[in-house]
Amino acid sequence: MVGAAPDGSEFDARQFDSKMTELLNAEGQEFFTSHDEAYDTFDAMELKENLLRGIYAYGFEKPSAIQQRGIVPFCKGLDVIQQAQSGTGKTATFCSGVLQQLDYELLDCQALVLAPTRELAQQIEKVMRALGDYLGVKVHACVGGTSVREDQRILSSGVHVVVGTPGRVFDMLRRQSLRPDYIKMFVLDEADEMLSRGFKDQIYDIFQLLPPKIQVGVFSATMPPEALEITRKFMNKPVRILVKRDELTLEGIKQFYVNVEKEEWKLETLCDLYETLAITQSVIFVNTRRKVDLLTDQMRGRDHTVSATHGDMDQNTRDIIMREFRSGSSRVLITTDLLARGIDVQQVSLVINYDLPTQPENYLHRIGRSGRFGRKGVAINFATKDDERMLSDIQRFYNVVIEELPANVADLL
Repeated sequence: MVGAAPDGSEFDARQFDSKMTELLNAEGQEFFTSHDEAYDTFDAMELKENLLRGIYAYGFEKPSAIQQRGIVPFCKGLDVIQQAQSGTGKTATFCSGVLQQLDYELLDCQALVLAPTRELAQQIEKVMRALGDYLGVKVHACVGGTSVREDQRILSSGVHVVVGTPGRVFDMLRRQSLRPDYIKMFVLDEADEMLSRGFKDQIYDIFQLLPPKIQVGVFSATMPPEALEITRKFMNKPVRILVKRDELTLEGIKQFYVNVEKEEWKLETLCDLYETLAITQSVIFVNTRRKVDLLTDQMRGRDHTVSATHGDMDQNTRDIIMREFRSGSSRVLITTDLLARGIDVQQVSLVINYDLPTQPENYLHRIGRSGRFGRKGVAINFATKDDERMLSDIQRFYNVVIEELPANVADLL
């Protein structure tokens, strides 16, 4: 029996009644069960060998807080609500969960991921494809503003996963170009964003067309009432995983900037600082893989000892370099954002942003510390004329004041 929800959209009344009974039976207890089991390494998660290869090749070395707790319940087929800020590794969490459970012999859509914007959908498609590289996964992004015909052609040739925005996905389901028969996983990414953009009815309409026994994953930074309503209507004994933003913190880190005026002056500035760098272990961040190679060559050309790592290197090489760095036999590491999250080296007390990150969120991943360790540190940001805006964005985003670097930098370390 399908009834009308209070907001006019349709839903299965029986399903809703049983949910309500379940809620009431819980005698006021939360509708969710919480899940706190954590895995410190990807290896411990019992993932498919070829999925692990994809995870490491992508540059992840150690799971983030949400990955430590969120991947396994999803892989077990449980309904999950994962609440965490953006930039904490949510995308790779549900991509891993989906990739682990697909039947690769069956070239039919088995997982549907909805996102609020085209850009995010395309970003998820990229991550899904990269992590599933060794599994031979076929992924397609169905988003507005692209050719409907082309979407239909790709879908009819067969894909394992569809990532898309609600409008286009609903359109494809309605035209029966996207067949729901084999879909067993449904993920809503940035659910709060989707609901605030008014996609609620469309999400409900899509849900009506999916098979009744389906695993649902909801990922959201906040849980407004509408998001809770979705979880209550569509989810079965969901497991809730809550990751607070403060697992990474900027506390105890002194932050400075150096006014370098022009890009060309950065190298001299870095070399001036090199003696200071080598006293302690330092990480230098740049924004591209090419620049990692260029800066490494320039520093070595001046007889400075540095190590370098980026995503184009094979996993084995990266492991060796990281091992040398962790052991302290190499003291200065040049790298890109891709690896910012994997570097949790206890002794690093100086981070240099040779290039400012392109997004403020990444600043935290580069210089932030796990609050538990409460280590002290120094971050030095090289800022050209063009970086003034980003520097003020970062200060606003984190509510910090970044001061000009004093002359006695060595005393700070």
